[in-house]
Amino acid sequence: SKMFWRPFIGGVALGTLGVKVLTSREAKVVYSHITAAALHCRDDIMATADTLQENCDDIYQRAKKLNEESKAYNEQMIKDAKAVQAESCTEA
Repeated sequence: SKMFWRPFIGGVALGTLGVKVLTSREAKVVYSHITAAALHCRDDIMATADTLQENCDDIYQRAKKLNEESKAYNEQMIKDAKAVQAESCTEA
């Protein structure tokens, strides 16, 4: 019967000590520093994500413009080829 209570009492004592340590002033200072570091990391990650988003938008807009220019160029080449073909048919 004594053997059963020893681990239980030890666990309660350790738990009580743990609560006191976790709520101590020093622990709160440590938690504050850890939280501040996490917030700083979050701010850095958000800034990096914003920069990445801006760069992706720029790349997308440039690619879209290149496709439009390519399409216009191809359409002009087709027009020119048809005009040359029409001229060669009327001259013959």
